[in-house]
Amino acid sequence: MRSNIILLLSMVCLMACNESQPNKSRVETLPFYNEATFTPHWISPNNNILDTFHRISPFILTNQEGETVTEESFKDKIYVVDFFFTICPGICPKMMANMMDLQDEFLNDDDVLLLSHSVTPERDSVPVLKQYAENKGILSHKWHLVTGTQQAIYKLGRRDYFVEESLGLSKEDDEFLHTENFVLIDKNRHIRGIYNGLNKASVNQLIVDIKTLKKEK
Repeated sequence: MRSNIILLLSMVCLMACNESQPNKSRVETLPFYNEATFTPHWISPNNNILDTFHRISPFILTNQEGETVTEESFKDKIYVVDFFFTICPGICPKMMANMMDLQDEFLNDDDVLLLSHSVTPERDSVPVLKQYAENKGILSHKWHLVTGTQQAIYKLGRRDYFVEESLGLSKEDDEFLHTENFVLIDKNRHIRGIYNGLNKASVNQLIVDIKTLKKEK
């Protein structure tokens, strides 16, 4: 009887210790992705095949400060992408709250940025985005809210970041783009992960994966 009690106490202690440990990465290095099915490609970060591997195309957009934002704005940066609109009553508030957790987590880390694209750019002008950012506590040096042409933004979402296609959806280029996905991009504009922006566990995993990516040489 005594031995059973000791065994039970040992198991409880072990479980408590495991729960107190911070999340650890699932892998030592993250996979790469190059199409809408998000099939992982396990490639060494120094492999020459990455020279011709899918990467985010050049772009020109405008942020909440009226500043031009291009792919060069993210040179040598890790960044997280999503798509939203300022009057969205459904999934966007929860997504923004989870993005805010990312802002807080990496607030003092200059290697990590956030990029949110408006899917109603005709409405979400620079002043609208500026007011939205101020209301939400979004910091312009860390988190870009961008507007531009609908064609450019929808093309980035569907053909570069694959944010909708991973859900098994097929839409015309001008159909409304709406998705809860967050996409993780590395310093070379390669896709390294996709996450459910409504799911706290998924966002926590994203935080862990960013820290894994930061260790990559």
